[in-house]
Amino acid sequence: MDREEFENAVGDALDDVPVELMNLLDNVVFFVEDEPPADDPDLLGVYDGVPLTERDDGFFGGMPDRITIFMGPTLRMCRDRAEVIEEVTITVVHEIAHHFGIDDAKLHALGWG
Repeated sequence: MDREEFENAVGDALDDVPVELMNLLDNVVFFVEDEPPADDPDLLGVYDGVPLTERDDGFFGGMPDRITIFMGPTLRMCRDRAEVIEEVTITVVHEIAHHFGIDDAKLHALGWG
């Protein structure tokens, strides 16, 4: 799978998130990067921001929160296109959940780990 196909898979995963949930995202941008940081080479995605559950009335976030999906480790762990699409969907949902304040333990318990 090339970069364009991977980006399309991320876009398709975002399209599959219910509109009602997407409308609740607050100041979030999505990126696709080739590789994660060198200190975590197997990282599939990352949420960088302040979860909604940690914001209060005085929160004035300037820069948008970032959700980044990493192509390299995703392609290396998957055997075929169908697995890539499934893993991208899981990763997108997982990182969006972090924006809503859901931690890794809860996500794993729900099957989105």
